[in-house]
Amino acid sequence: MSGRTQQPGFWTLDDALADTVRRTGASAGGIYLLDETEAILSLVVICGIPADVAWPWRRVPLNAPVPVGDAIREDRLVWVGSQDHMARAYPRAAASLPYRFALAATPLRDSGRCRGALMLLWPASHPPGATARERGNIASAGRRIARLLDEAPVPTAVPEHPRIVPVGAVVRPQGSQSPQAAADYIERLPETALGLDLQGRITFLAAATESLLGVDAGRLLGTRPWQSLPWLDKTHIEDHYRTAVISRDPVTFTALRPPDTWLRFQLYPDASGISVRITPATAPEQDQIPTPAPSRSVGAATPSPPQVGRLYQLVHLAAALTETVAVRDVVELIADQVLPAFGADGLVLSANDAGRLKITGHHGYDRHTIEGLDGLPLDTDLTPAGQVLADGIPSFFASPPEMARRYPRAPRISGKQAWAFLPLVVSGQPVGCCILSYDSPHDFGADERAVLTSLAGLIAQALDRARLYDATRDLAGTLQQALLPRSLPSLPGLESAARYLPASRGMDIGGDFYDVIRIDATTAAAVIGDVQGHNVSAAALMGQVRTAIHAAAGAPPDQVLARTNRVLADLETELLVSCLYVHIDLARQEAVLASAGHPPPLLHHPATSPCVMELDPGPLLGIDPDLAYPLTSQPLPPGTTLALYTDGLIEVPGIDADQTAQGLARHLGRHSGHSLDRLIDMLLHHARPHAHYTDDIAMLLLRTGQPPVL
Repeated sequence: MSGRTQQPGFWTLDDALADTVRRTGASAGGIYLLDETEAILSLVVICGIPADVAWPWRRVPLNAPVPVGDAIREDRLVWVGSQDHMARAYPRAAASLPYRFALAATPLRDSGRCRGALMLLWPASHPPGATARERGNIASAGRRIARLLDEAPVPTAVPEHPRIVPVGAVVRPQGSQSPQAAADYIERLPETALGLDLQGRITFLAAATESLLGVDAGRLLGTRPWQSLPWLDKTHIEDHYRTAVISRDPVTFTALRPPDTWLRFQLYPDASGISVRITPATAPEQDQIPTPAPSRSVGAATPSPPQVGRLYQLVHLAAALTETVAVRDVVELIADQVLPAFGADGLVLSANDAGRLKITGHHGYDRHTIEGLDGLPLDTDLTPAGQVLADGIPSFFASPPEMARRYPRAPRISGKQAWAFLPLVVSGQPVGCCILSYDSPHDFGADERAVLTSLAGLIAQALDRARLYDATRDLAGTLQQALLPRSLPSLPGLESAARYLPASRGMDIGGDFYDVIRIDATTAAAVIGDVQGHNVSAAALMGQVRTAIHAAAGAPPDQVLARTNRVLADLETELLVSCLYVHIDLARQEAVLASAGHPPPLLHHPATSPCVMELDPGPLLGIDPDLAYPLTSQPLPPGTTLALYTDGLIEVPGIDADQTAQGLARHLGRHSGHSLDRLIDMLLHHARPHAHYTDDIAMLLLRTGQPPVL
């Protein structure tokens, strides 16, 4: 095998996977390698799985909601014991793999960094749960494969298509009959039989099979039945084969051999392939209704998955598109999953913007090319994009000469060799054009054109929704920034820095706020708060609370909160507000604090240990207009750092908020020598290293210097 000679790392990886499948009793498996730069998992080797089943899963974004992604992100073994379990935990994967099986995924990590993930499948007969011993064996296999990768003399390369390795020959007891004796036995039987490998190819035919199927054995060996026998070219028939090979369940169905002969096919799968028994039938099974299948033509440039694979691939991509939020998400999903699925190399998404083609996203093109294409008029004769957008009819060009016959200048723009121009239409209105391009000539078969056209409709819906989201988010962000201070005032002897981070999902708007108010030459007030909610109402109330605090600034902190509380009562709002107000006297080197149900600040001075301040908190603003707010005094010698924050920083599901705050205080102490801007970034990264925020976060850092000389 030339691939193994050129890439010796794959030889050990292949053997390791096949050995793991045998040792664990699994029916199939695969190994994914992690590209940390692109956050992509690539399937490099598979065992016991038909190639077309793996087609939609060759490249998986690390953040995708699939078992191998969770195994790496959460650094644990993921077990999916049944089809129902898969539907609940991973609905997207269940939609594109509607078969009965059990699955495990475990990270490839020995002692260092994670290298990828191991995936294993078991037949439907496996119990829903995994024993402790099974889990231990699976985890041990993951560590063993990780060591192979770590010790490889050269990094293991990622192939264009995953390698397929056999599980291994079935072990026969010594003294068993020869294969020829078994073949002679079958030939003497009046029944007909076929042998299929795990990829669906015919490996054996009994003599009687030729007459029953009406085709010479030489035309069938090495082919797939649904490809070489037109009357078996039905979507549901190929799906029966996939059910047998993945679930390892026996499957029975009937099919009509023209003009009027019904045949019953019984499929018996195991680890080496499928034995098919074929007998005459008097009538079709009640649940088998032959359905017409669309015609298909396989392109010559890039291998295409069979028909059923395309259908499930479309379901898989449709489910993924429903999870996109912003235009950037749509572009990334197409680049990560659609382009590899169809063998494409480049992407351009453009929209009609005041009579011009405005590019909203791209992949696989240099900046100079995109600048030349951006903003072209709709009636341009440079590319077909404008015409496709105008008439809503997709255009396919298999080579530069074919493109040049209609658009002479187009092939010279980017050097691409084939193109698919897909109109994006929503409710009869064109919203844009999706261009898939290829670095080599590519023949678009009828099946591929049909799937791409269907996919364009799904992309159009996702893109239209994403553009609306982006517009709403931009509006919300503008409102949010208008309500937060543009800059913090400069005060001798006091440094300050602040950040506001919106939640990772939603409108990017909320009620978190912060401010520093200069009162006179030696005193200032710092305030941070959180209005309940993540919507325009919360942001509007936040603006009113800030105005009330500004009006009361200079009074003692307890009075500032009490007056603001009465303002909220007059507004008759149902929203509650947490707030921390700090009066800073630089001349006296002292701070006086009052809290309305807000998390206490972090405190550090180089001469002392960092800590979370102990405060006597009062009630939230908006509960009762007549409540009081206790005061707390705190010395502020030069070099003291005070960190104010909202609860989004420390409230992480499954982790105690007090422990998170204590950990942040220690981190503050270790890195307090940095500038405040650098320090605030380090604290935010320490608390949320994956930049995923379920709540808004506001943070304000203050550091005292030498008191001003009056």
